[in-house]
Amino acid sequence: MYVKNGTGVLKKVLISTPYYLKAAKINEIAKKWDYELNVEKMMAEHEAFVKAYRENGVEVEILPADAGRPNGVFARDFGGCVKEGYILGNFRLPLRYKEHTDYEAKMAELGVPKIAEVKEGLFEGGDFMFLNEKTIAVGMLDRTNETGVREIREQLAPFGYEVIGVPSNPAYLHLDMMFNLVDDHLAVTYEEGLPEEFRGWLKAHEIELIKVEEEAIFRHGCNLQALGNHRVMSLSQNTKVNRQLEQHGMEVVELDITEILKAGGGPHCMTFPLVRE
Repeated sequence: MYVKNGTGVLKKVLISTPYYLKAAKINEIAKKWDYELNVEKMMAEHEAFVKAYRENGVEVEILPADAGRPNGVFARDFGGCVKEGYILGNFRLPLRYKEHTDYEAKMAELGVPKIAEVKEGLFEGGDFMFLNEKTIAVGMLDRTNETGVREIREQLAPFGYEVIGVPSNPAYLHLDMMFNLVDDHLAVTYEEGLPEEFRGWLKAHEIELIKVEEEAIFRHGCNLQALGNHRVMSLSQNTKVNRQLEQHGMEVVELDITEILKAGGGPHCMTFPLVRE
């Protein structure tokens, strides 16, 4: 079994380092920065990120950085993982095409079977979100389209999964930038950015929402990583969200990451779950 859901105990992840990361103007966050990223600071932040995982009992697999895939640090985006294996995505931007090949090879090396692949449409893993063990939300914002969602739905149907498409504003980039399930019945989100039908699904399934303002999307206020057992990885700068999480009984593992964020991704973006029980 690989990934059972989105909030169980996280046991193993795949990540990559940010050595070649650039603030490429490919999303609304990166467009705000006009200078080179500080490599030394990014590497120090990433080491602290890896240390936090290991201190919380998570095994870390690392795909070495490569100049041919400068955005490879955002490991989440090459696909999605379920308990039977993984879904290989299809990138929209040429900047990221090499990630497709290299992460596919790494997954083969790790022995994780590919059970689905998006070929006709577009799909990036930042849009892939478990809602429960048999229900998966797939965002349709800037990097995943309706054809990609249809391909995922058709290929996962034999395994018994329901796939829900969640359209929203392309400026928000990925679903995980504006919605994240952090515990079985608790999510952090910019609620107004969610379509009415999806909000209805959340209410019907008793998912409580910690609500943020739209601006929090661009400060990674929703880009959190569930660790299981009521634990969540967040950013130190998310002071209001972190206190609200604690008030809901969550243990918050805070990360002091600022430099990597300038390229448009946070802890959730940097993590591809391999085993979650």
